[in-house]
Amino acid sequence: MHIVLVHGMGGSASSWSSVAPLLDVRGISYSIADNWSQSLAEDVATVERLIADASEPVLLVGHSYGGAVITGAGRHADVRGLVYVSAFGPAEGETINSIVESYPPATVSTFFDRGDDGAWIPQDGPAAREALAWDVPDEIWLREQHDKRVSSNEIFRTPAGVPAWASKPAWYMVATQDQHIVVEAQRDMAARMNATVVDVGTTHAIQHVQPQCVVDTIEQAIAMLS
Repeated sequence: MHIVLVHGMGGSASSWSSVAPLLDVRGISYSIADNWSQSLAEDVATVERLIADASEPVLLVGHSYGGAVITGAGRHADVRGLVYVSAFGPAEGETINSIVESYPPATVSTFFDRGDDGAWIPQDGPAAREALAWDVPDEIWLREQHDKRVSSNEIFRTPAGVPAWASKPAWYMVATQDQHIVVEAQRDMAARMNATVVDVGTTHAIQHVQPQCVVDTIEQAIAMLS
């Protein structure tokens, strides 16, 4: 089974730099989406192309905003299951904004600036690091800040179509110290997916703080889907 890894808003392929070497060691084939976070439809299309190129059954893995991407791309016939890594899993007609606004504000809301075009620009100073990502290794934090991209506000306002999780098996990794997506929201999304839940005691970046746990969950999903 082929794995397609999908990063969150403003991220890049380097968002999976801690997971990819572990997949290599296990001999698991994978590809990494490199989306620009400007259009949900375009990001879904990019992942659909990776699915088609795999020419074998696929397991999608999405972090944060990447969960909304795999929720759409997962409708592809070759997708067997989905793994959400502290990620958004919208229902039909929902937007990321509507999910966020259904809960008390997460800490991350105080660490964003808005560009002239309404784009969300994350702050990267010491206060943001201490509040949001205290457990992320220094070298990874610095690289992520160097590689980050400015996301369009449109990706948060685009309604989801029919969700892949409504008809395909899902796994949900809950980051129990997450300051980006409130834990209650994660649990509610996992529950309506009827997902297999894995609790991880990290901040939002599970894939960098506990990459082995991500790979273990991927392997569990492969075993159940094979």
